[in-house]
Amino acid sequence: MARQQYDDIGETYEGVKTLPLARYVEIPGFTGMLGRLGGRSVLDLACGTGFYTRQARRLGAGDVLGVDISREMVTAARAIEEREPLGIRYDVLDAGALPEPERPFDVATAVYLLNYADDEETLARMCHGIHRSLAPGGELLALTQNPDFRFDGPDTAKYGFTYTPCGTTPVGPRVHIEALLDPPVAFDTNYPLRPVYERCLKAAGFDEVTWVPLQVPAPAAHPFGAGFWDDFAANPPLIMLRCRK
Repeated sequence: MARQQYDDIGETYEGVKTLPLARYVEIPGFTGMLGRLGGRSVLDLACGTGFYTRQARRLGAGDVLGVDISREMVTAARAIEEREPLGIRYDVLDAGALPEPERPFDVATAVYLLNYADDEETLARMCHGIHRSLAPGGELLALTQNPDFRFDGPDTAKYGFTYTPCGTTPVGPRVHIEALLDPPVAFDTNYPLRPVYERCLKAAGFDEVTWVPLQVPAPAAHPFGAGFWDDFAANPPLIMLRCRK
């Protein structure tokens, strides 16, 4: 499901990061969790066009490898690397079938990856592969759809995205998401339940699994009026995970 959807989107996906939710909440939240990487090696899973792969490098990471199941996404990431060289490597790989690395990584990042597992077996396979790719004491830092999001809550279009349930899977609801660009970019994804995430991550060997909420931006950090982010605070569509090996 993910491969075909993102092959069709390609470099257009870069525009998603300009929408209010991504620009003012997701990006500062996830880069804040990454912190200063101080030469640590980073494996960016489901790297897409390399947005967070590049952020990791700019935050001081040493060796950085971005991988994605979509060949078109990797092609776009390599094109950006060619235009603006940062010394990042990219490869086409399925995060559910990761080979054992020659040298384990200090950090693995997974932005919108784990939510594409259609069943618990697939999610468990992803988690085991990520765990095997990390050095002892290494961390998995993930951004995913919030399992607790209420689809009957206030309209989210002002944040640049809409979320519409469109089915069920063995791990949780399937949801149609539209990123309100011109023209819109749409994709379907899953919302695994919290116990499913925790069960798979702990079974893979992650000793610490911590849910990290995204913060509402301070008024000075965005151009919108007072109360603009209140609906987000009451019903956040995204959440982060920090997992330590």
